[in-house]
Amino acid sequence: VGEGTSVQWPGGVGGKGNEGVASYVKQIKGGIGYVELAYALQNQMPYASLQNAAGNFVQPNAETFAEAAASADWANAKDFNLVITNAPGANAWPITATNFMLMYKQPKDAKRSADTLAFFKWAFESGQAQANELHYVPLPPELVKQIEGYWASEFK
Repeated sequence: VGEGTSVQWPGGVGGKGNEGVASYVKQIKGGIGYVELAYALQNQMPYASLQNAAGNFVQPNAETFAEAAASADWANAKDFNLVITNAPGANAWPITATNFMLMYKQPKDAKRSADTLAFFKWAFESGQAQANELHYVPLPPELVKQIEGYWASEFK
């Protein structure tokens, strides 16, 4: 089928965003779809356990997402570019995704770049509780240290 933000499945329909997918799932008898966990919880949608790379069936929750992030091989990921689908952890959720930020290493506006990094530093240090409230998972502390070290060496 391929990969990307939208792929051509041999059958079925696709919805745009969480709302579009959820709408189709509700309308089609026996329909299944994938939405963000926060959206599923807020809308009281049922969800399934999935078998992960270790062969265990796990539920989507903060613990299984965190294990996926913690068990991924970040140390060998160039510029932290790593897809953590099917991460190796025993209780890792198999279809965990990450969010990335893209920045110029030599920006035209150095202050703007520094302000952006300061925001992310705040998010790592002070925004973790808010991430939990929104059903997102904070990055493991070891990974945050690696990221901050990368920033120090790459962004001047």
